[in-house]
Amino acid sequence: MTPTPTAPGRSVRKGDFATLAEALDYAALQSTGINVHSLKGELIEVLPYRDLRDQALDLAGRLLATGLEPGDRVMLAAESDGDFLRAFFACQFAGLVPAPTPLPAPFGGKDAYLEHVRRMLVSAEARAALAPGALADWFNEAANGLDLAICGRLDDLPRAGAGPLPRPDPQGLCYLQFSSGSTRFPMGVAVTQAALMANVYAIGGPGLGVAATDRTVSWLPLYHDMGLVGMLLCSVGFQVSVDLLPTGAFVRRPLLWLDLISQRKGTISYAPTFGFDLAARRAGAANLTELDLSSWRVAGLGGDMIRPEPLRSFADAYAPAGFNAAAFTASYGMAEATLALSLTPVGKGLRTDVADMDRLEAEAVAAHPLGEGRRQREFALCGRPLKDHELEVRDLAGRVLGERQVGRIFARGPSLMKAYFGAPDETARTLSADGWLDTGDLGYLLDGEIVITGRAKDLIIVNGRNVWPQDLEWTAEREIEGLRSGDVAVFSYAEGGSDERVVALVQCRTREASARMSLEKEVAGLLRARHGLEIQVVLAPPHSLPQTSSGKLSRSRARALFMSGAFAPATERVQA
Repeated sequence: MTPTPTAPGRSVRKGDFATLAEALDYAALQSTGINVHSLKGELIEVLPYRDLRDQALDLAGRLLATGLEPGDRVMLAAESDGDFLRAFFACQFAGLVPAPTPLPAPFGGKDAYLEHVRRMLVSAEARAALAPGALADWFNEAANGLDLAICGRLDDLPRAGAGPLPRPDPQGLCYLQFSSGSTRFPMGVAVTQAALMANVYAIGGPGLGVAATDRTVSWLPLYHDMGLVGMLLCSVGFQVSVDLLPTGAFVRRPLLWLDLISQRKGTISYAPTFGFDLAARRAGAANLTELDLSSWRVAGLGGDMIRPEPLRSFADAYAPAGFNAAAFTASYGMAEATLALSLTPVGKGLRTDVADMDRLEAEAVAAHPLGEGRRQREFALCGRPLKDHELEVRDLAGRVLGERQVGRIFARGPSLMKAYFGAPDETARTLSADGWLDTGDLGYLLDGEIVITGRAKDLIIVNGRNVWPQDLEWTAEREIEGLRSGDVAVFSYAEGGSDERVVALVQCRTREASARMSLEKEVAGLLRARHGLEIQVVLAPPHSLPQTSSGKLSRSRARALFMSGAFAPATERVQA
């Protein structure tokens, strides 16, 4: 089996299409395509864009033969395989609206997953649900009693199509993107064809300068905006070959990602910081003499708070394999903006700013530290807004702030969502009549570039100080032996009308009483010394801290579990 070529020398149309279907029509004229790999990293399906188009067109007619009508929502289990790709693009040709959903792994059991699937079906007002293999039976169980035209496998669809296909509408919905953290009350971000193609063009054209020599490699899940839009749909929009590795393969064997970049001479590949961190920790098992990462020109950063230290560790570990730290390309965005809102210049590497933490917490100003011994924090610069997009930082009264003043980030541009599907009140709270999106993020501007300091809803306020929970989490994970990235969740709660009480949930891998007591004291003492805060340290079992479907720590769910008593003896439970 031979993977699709990179095909240098071909002409590239740079994402300037009206619809995703039109983009695939054009990509089908090239020899490039999608290469699907197994959990072991083996190539299991080669899908040139021309074949994907032909198969999606056939499947589109079969979908409509079930009684579905243009505009209907179709939930798709977002496995990184050919069936998901065929179904997603079939929806584009049929005028249907796909809603990719996560696989069971992040949900910790069948019951929790079925509950999540049912909530998504209801939220999307879905008329169909498709999943591979045994997962289709779970979908049927989750959809029990709902009015669906079909729920099952692709093989369950009628064998014949339903006649002429509708013409895709550039202003119509392209897909629903459910937030990776939206597990309890899922809301689908309604992304139009026009918004998607505006983001694809801005990312790949003026942003990354995608060319015929480029090739994408990705392990990111296709139910997450960075995996779906950044890695897959941008590749289609620029007719670039893409190699897909299942997310589970990366989690089990992170070096498969780097091996694939080396083998295929990949040039563009994104990951959250934790992905680079995990690969850096496994560098000792890598054969650096056989690994060649010199082709990697865009090592994209996004999907979580960018942490400079693990990235420097990755660059140092893989420099002998040809990795160039100048390839680091930071970005900022969210599903509500299709994907990206800003990008740093390609080839400049990670650039950072250092702020005085005392002034940041007390005055909401990102000033340079003055004098030795001052607490400080290093933030990543995430670039200027994409072409035709705007970013503003505002205070609580809505006034636009100057540079280095920390406030709430607002965005406007052609890539923004149409609405939260079926949620007009939440849409009105988030998206203003004149097109400004309240991102919910905090940050500041520096020389026109955006710097992200955290999520507004996560901010901890103690005695007038604005404390970012990730600062406390990273301190513990970095300085206490045995703790790993994602082992600590910090949040606050108000007890009995008193001031905020700060809690650190810490995953503990030992049952030995003295070792557990020692860990509690060490975490509390470290955070008191470094941040001047009294912290309630609560030990949690391994793998018990909840994650979003994209693999990030979910502080909001961790807090909810704590408040319900999940991590404390019954006598110490806190009332919500």
